[in-house]
Amino acid sequence: MALNDWVLAHEVQIRLGFFFGIFAIMAAWELVAPRRRLIASKAIRWGNNLGLVFLNSLVLRLLFPAAAVGVAAVAHARGWGLFNYYPISFPLAVIVSVIIMDAVIYLQHVMVHAVPLLWRLHRVHHADLDYDVTTGARFHPLEIILSMLIKFATILLLGPPVVAVVIFEVLLNATAMFNHGNVKLPAPVDRVLRWFVVTPDMHRVHHSVEDDEANSNFGFNLPWWDRLFGTYRDQPRDGHEGMTIGIHKYRDPKQVSWLPGILLFPFQGKITGYAINRREWDSSSEP
Repeated sequence: MALNDWVLAHEVQIRLGFFFGIFAIMAAWELVAPRRRLIASKAIRWGNNLGLVFLNSLVLRLLFPAAAVGVAAVAHARGWGLFNYYPISFPLAVIVSVIIMDAVIYLQHVMVHAVPLLWRLHRVHHADLDYDVTTGARFHPLEIILSMLIKFATILLLGPPVVAVVIFEVLLNATAMFNHGNVKLPAPVDRVLRWFVVTPDMHRVHHSVEDDEANSNFGFNLPWWDRLFGTYRDQPRDGHEGMTIGIHKYRDPKQVSWLPGILLFPFQGKITGYAINRREWDSSSEP
């Protein structure tokens, strides 16, 4: 298909164009209409968070040169996966593929909160002392590798069109930057929008230091999974301006804001009640 060939030839430019474009929009929006006052040095956080993004991009390029789009192209060429074995209309295959891959991301997110070993990796994302556009791309390299392997397995089983994989990758990056933005939406707009996409106020709850709030609102792109599986939480109990971002007991910038500390963070300390299967809260903590 000519469209698949064109997407394969321009995949890097498409993804980078959307990444830098959305990043610039969100960064400007945060300056004009911030939701919360930042408590940590923005220069330090941005420098180290973006340094981690660069490191992760380098690691992925070295380990997986073909990336997810390349795996989708191989699956298509060899007839692997559900949609290559049972062909359906191209538009329907694209839509269903994007929705299914988003559901897998939701389940993966729940998994890294439930398995203590994986929570060690994922807490790098949660340990950021503030919440803004750079938090959306702040993940430990080992979690990035795990996420890519899960994505490969999903693509091989599903057999999505190449275009669907590119759309999904672009949407995932764009919505991650959007819903991690330190931006303020009018309350009526937020109430309507969060039925269709995860909004900043919806996902910010997930970055609360409170254990029960951190284990809610797992969606990154589509908000339906949290409502369907009972993990949706409307608002933080202390409000968005009053809530504390991060993880209890890990507040030292050298450990959670500087790149060397971030890379070593999964190997330090004990697993606490933040891991879902080690819950320490009870029903009395619910609002």
